[in-house]
Amino acid sequence: MAVNLQPPRAGDLRPVRGLTIGVAEAGIRKAARKDLTVMLLEPGASVGGVFTRNRFCAAPVQVCREHLASPDIRALVINTGNANAGTGDEGLVRARATCIALARHLEVAPEQVLPFSTGVIMEPLPLDRIEAGLPAAIGDARPDHWLRAAEGIMTTDTVPKAFSTSVRIGGEEVAITGISKGAGMIRPNMATMLGFLATDACVAQPLMQQLAFELAEASFNRATVDGDTSTNDSFVVIATNRARHAPITSLDSEEGRALKAALLDVARRLAQAIVRDGEGATKFITVRVEGGRSGAECRQVAYAIAHSPLVKTAFFASDPNLGRILAAVGYAGIDDLDQGTIDLWLDDVHVAVRGGRNPAYREEDGQRVMKQQEITVRVGLGRGAAADTVWTCDFSHEYVSINADYRS
Repeated sequence: MAVNLQPPRAGDLRPVRGLTIGVAEAGIRKAARKDLTVMLLEPGASVGGVFTRNRFCAAPVQVCREHLASPDIRALVINTGNANAGTGDEGLVRARATCIALARHLEVAPEQVLPFSTGVIMEPLPLDRIEAGLPAAIGDARPDHWLRAAEGIMTTDTVPKAFSTSVRIGGEEVAITGISKGAGMIRPNMATMLGFLATDACVAQPLMQQLAFELAEASFNRATVDGDTSTNDSFVVIATNRARHAPITSLDSEEGRALKAALLDVARRLAQAIVRDGEGATKFITVRVEGGRSGAECRQVAYAIAHSPLVKTAFFASDPNLGRILAAVGYAGIDDLDQGTIDLWLDDVHVAVRGGRNPAYREEDGQRVMKQQEITVRVGLGRGAAADTVWTCDFSHEYVSINADYRS
């Protein structure tokens, strides 16, 4: 069960002018489940995307990278149940054929379609089922189908993930809505397994790649469930350009900063929702590292803590075996780290001072914090002014069970 994460309500998700969404049951892996989604864009939208750094990237990731060179993306097609990864040249053929099939229905060029897949790796994409399901997905397209889309891209997720907000740009209120999916194989080296964020604000196309990268870097790239980087990670940002304000041409302008802040708010909520719904998760853990010489150094230490199976299982057991955290700090790879400058806190409990147990620390205080559903680990390195934060969860018995049964 997800940690303090409630399912979204359809009425809370704002339509984005210039974008409609349709969902169908195509039977891609299992019958009677939403598994095929199309997002249809009116002409003139600006689109940017970032993708997995896994060198064994899926066929749709490769095709998306090629098609983003198109000046006018008109549609996205997303399937769950099959990742179309580890499928060689035939996988590329089927990913491109998916784009061709949707393009024919919409009377656009195949290069104007972006394909996305998630699910089981090393199985052929059932192209016939996708092609057969496209008319129903297109026929279902409505501006307010964001919740249906969030449900339609799920795999092992227990809760659909979707958030909305609005912001005033140039005197006009613009909408922002996003969805994501992911629960396991999550250590995004750019984004998440799948994430889609849209606004009807006007943004110049040349800004979109920079915007997508900066949003991912400050949100999805700070989330980890199990330290595994998926073959299919994709994060796409869409500006439909339907608002009536002047186009944003710089992220450093007043309007650019305001829009980016609102987009980042939604992106962070989506990223944290993935961690809260991590496979088998019972606790949401914030790891903040301060006093580093650089942000990269702080992230290096934070991820060492967040990825440690010993740390994660201790959190599941509510066991204040906090030497495991100090050990992770020590093996994070900072060769000149001085253990005599390290401080450690669990929420308000000061556990370690200058590398040793705080004389005032009592184990019952540590256990009190460890029993909470939400915990903050704070580490002070004592070697600089930089700081950074990542979000993770615990490891439970259920994580093993889910992944042992995933292909069943």
